[in-house]
Amino acid sequence: MKRSINELKEITTLARGDILKMTTVADSGHPGGSMSSIDMYLSVLNRANVFPQDPFNPDRDRIVVSHGHTSPGFYVALARTGFLNIEDVIVGFRHVGSIFEGHVTRGIPGVEWSTGNLGQGLSAGVGMAIAAKLTKKDYKVYVFSSDGESAKGQIAEARRTARKENLNNLIVLIDYNDIQISGRARDILYVNIIGEYQAAGWNVIEIDGHDLEQINTALEVAENQKIGPTAIISKTIIGKGVSFMENTPTYHGKALSLEELDKALKELGLENDVEKYIEKRKQMSLQREKIIYPNIELDVEIGASRVYKKGEKVANRNAFGNAIADIATLNKNRFPVAAIDCDLKPSVKLEKFEKVNSEGYIQIGIEEHNAATIGGAMSVSGVLTFFSDFGVFGLDEVFNQQRLNDVNHTNLKTVVTHCGIDVGEDGKTHHEVNYIGIVRNFYHTKLIVPCDANQTDKAVRYAAKTPGNIIIAVGRSNLPIILNEEGEIFYDENYEFDYGEFDIFRKGDKLTIFTYGSFAHLAVEAADRLKEEGIKISVIGMATPLSFDITRVKDYVENKIVLTLEDHNVESGLANELSKEMIKNHIYPKYFEPMGLKDYAPSGTIKDLLKLYGFDSESLVKKIKGLIEEK
Repeated sequence: MKRSINELKEITTLARGDILKMTTVADSGHPGGSMSSIDMYLSVLNRANVFPQDPFNPDRDRIVVSHGHTSPGFYVALARTGFLNIEDVIVGFRHVGSIFEGHVTRGIPGVEWSTGNLGQGLSAGVGMAIAAKLTKKDYKVYVFSSDGESAKGQIAEARRTARKENLNNLIVLIDYNDIQISGRARDILYVNIIGEYQAAGWNVIEIDGHDLEQINTALEVAENQKIGPTAIISKTIIGKGVSFMENTPTYHGKALSLEELDKALKELGLENDVEKYIEKRKQMSLQREKIIYPNIELDVEIGASRVYKKGEKVANRNAFGNAIADIATLNKNRFPVAAIDCDLKPSVKLEKFEKVNSEGYIQIGIEEHNAATIGGAMSVSGVLTFFSDFGVFGLDEVFNQQRLNDVNHTNLKTVVTHCGIDVGEDGKTHHEVNYIGIVRNFYHTKLIVPCDANQTDKAVRYAAKTPGNIIIAVGRSNLPIILNEEGEIFYDENYEFDYGEFDIFRKGDKLTIFTYGSFAHLAVEAADRLKEEGIKISVIGMATPLSFDITRVKDYVENKIVLTLEDHNVESGLANELSKEMIKNHIYPKYFEPMGLKDYAPSGTIKDLLKLYGFDSESLVKKIKGLIEEK
């Protein structure tokens, strides 16, 4: 039920009391900014097309709170508009047994995105607004932001993209209270917020962020814009409503004492019943209910795989480009398929995708941080979303954005190309040799490093069909198609990609090489050359180096010479994962040696780099013969 302005005014007073009580009960939190934003929170929730009894209705407007530390204000606003139980919010805030965490958390009814890392929310809002256009939905996206975070570069990136995509369904409300932890925002780092939004081509409205009539009039104008996104710059007062808190940086992140709370509630004309909440908090369990992440699930048609012929040399990135174009074509009339690009279309092989699905090709430009967050937000909004970039940009550079995609349980498919020293001549700044180490840090993200074009094709189709975040890492160069011991295609039309499975390319005795990705063919070539000399070794492909059951290949490890061969930092790659699994399962090799990169590599052709580090098949043969003789 929509409330009148007068009714809202009464609720804002109650809400300010709630904010103060919950932060005092928790003895933690950010009351000041919550009180400067509360009038805007309640106004938007009162106007927006949202459904407290059906909070994840696919037709709902989306609301993103970028300055997620003002969670007390937003949780209270949700409770006072019917989404949550106000007592649960006040008692449980920041308690381990409660879903009401210190920063807004996706999955709580009414919360669309977990934020708190400042500067992320506008990109998430842009992603949701683009998704609305692609899915032909008319919902609006409201993003709440703060003046302090406006200094961050990702917000500038998001502003430009929003204008480029003409997102007239996007509205950002900036809480301009001029206070940060360390003092006045203008003194810490002045930002011409109005000027920057105007320069980016946005519609800009300036208001008093505590005047409910002004807030609602501005929203009315913004909601009916035909061209471009709108920024509502709202001048506010931190701690608004309590005289000793107003304009005081101390209360940015400090809860009131019980004495201060009593004084504040009297000033607001509210009952001080905080003791009952304190007592109820003491009774709370440490266990909490499970949060459900409301991703829109898609029934993806993946079609028949392409099978590249023996004797061909095909880059894994080319196989990705072909597969994603197939997927876009197959699902064109079912739901949107999008590919996000950061000015690398020919290198990451998105030309075919753009040709068959130009509407779904999203060119972000050289804005990787923005792109990764946009991709995550699109992926939970009914769009099958791929984000393709070079490895150093799509993983190293955007580690935090990918971490937040993991936190938000998104459905993003990231395909990073030019991984390893395979990008040779570009040198150490562009050699992505950390992809396993990076993805190891994520709890809800799968990693696939396919061994040739045929496995890449299968992996891309698997990723498209499988819910959740999946990262596929490939190199640059053309690679031979891997064959079995009979000389036939290993990953043929009958092969099904199964996450966590081993691929036993060659069977031998005494020595086993575990490998993956662009180095797999080198181990196979070495094995075949050794076989000609009467020496048989085992070669096992591990396209999922972060997920495997070593007991299934126990016979290839126990009392054998074991090597790992990887185009990766030797300290954070497969060797570490294999070592952990061997120890955990009490499976011990006779000798174990990791082979990988021990320092940044220089510029040079991949052929010369392989020779320099002893990874080429000729060097491998020599090393293996020496080990077998020695051990």
